Amino acid sequence: MTNQLLERVVVGGVDTHKLTHHAAVVDAVTGKLLSDQEFAACPDGYARMLAWFLERGTIAKIGIEGTGSYGAGLQRHLQANGVIVIEVARQNRQERRARGKSDPIDAINAARATLSEAATTTPKNRTGFVEAVRLIRTTRRSAVKARRSTINQIHGLLWSAPEPLRAKLAGYDRAALVARCARLRITDTSEDPAATARRMLRRLARRIQHLDEEITDADTELRQILTAHAPHLMAMNAVGPEAAGQIIATAGENIERLHSEAALARICGVAPIPASSGNTTRHRLHRGGDRDANCALHLIVINRLRWHAPTRAYVAKRTADGKTKKEIIRCLKRAVVREVYRALQADLLPT
Repeated sequence: MTNQLLERVVVGGVDTHKLTHHAAVVDAVTGKLLSDQEFAACPDGYARMLAWFLERGTIAKIGIEGTGSYGAGLQRHLQANGVIVIEVARQNRQERRARGKSDPIDAINAARATLSEAATTTPKNRTGFVEAVRLIRTTRRSAVKARRSTINQIHGLLWSAPEPLRAKLAGYDRAALVARCARLRITDTSEDPAATARRMLRRLARRIQHLDEEITDADTELRQILTAHAPHLMAMNAVGPEAAGQIIATAGENIERLHSEAALARICGVAPIPASSGNTTRHRLHRGGDRDANCALHLIVINRLRWHAPTRAYVAKRTADGKTKKEIIRCLKRAVVREVYRALQADLLPT
């Protein structure tokens, strides 16, 4: 029996959650379900899960749902122990309605999707500088959102404020208005609406100033990290820390998981999709992929349209060929991906 276990090759699947992970293991030859079990989502639970897999045979690979969230810790543990990890997407809703849903079912589906190679995506490496970039950008994005909301609150408060206060602060642009409100003198702490409005305006303006400092610090950190680790990407025309950070976070530090620039184009949502039928041969716009990465590419193209002479010459040529501006921008985004892919290879592949 022990020799049979040593010779047996197994494939695992894991459905991840906040407090627990449910694991399933299938035979790599027959696809037969061997066992499934639930483990705690903690380092001790990860170790027990790995030992449980090894008791059932030699691990070929393990498919995990949610490697970017609840499964991140398990992914790091398995990869540190030399296990091949595959990222598994959730089943679509139509299949779930037909087959039902539970943690064991999801874990078994993850194992069989990994075995059949319906799932083949290598998850992003979450132990290097790209993970630091992602964390900084996530925090920066929340600060930007909070600043925008606070500015809207200031304008809303001014619209309903007493007339003398409105007249005093009218006509200022955004920066001047914030600075002026932050310097408002508070001499009355009563519940009078005019005095309260002055206090709240100063409080909101100082909040914006704090958020401005937080965003500036994040931009400085991003520029330092990206300049040190991705100089070729940062050297591209019209690419700044924000666009570079988004692109590199989408691609991942282990760039070798993207086998070609076409793969990068696909995950950025700029690869055309075949939409042919019968005698009609055509392609349509791909609306999948990472929309934030697509937005970063779009901004790069828009900036180049304004200042980059080769891009402007290309637009003039394609316009003369009868292409619309929207079609030209799509072509330019695809061309930028090729340039980005070469820069990422130069920055991230070991020399």
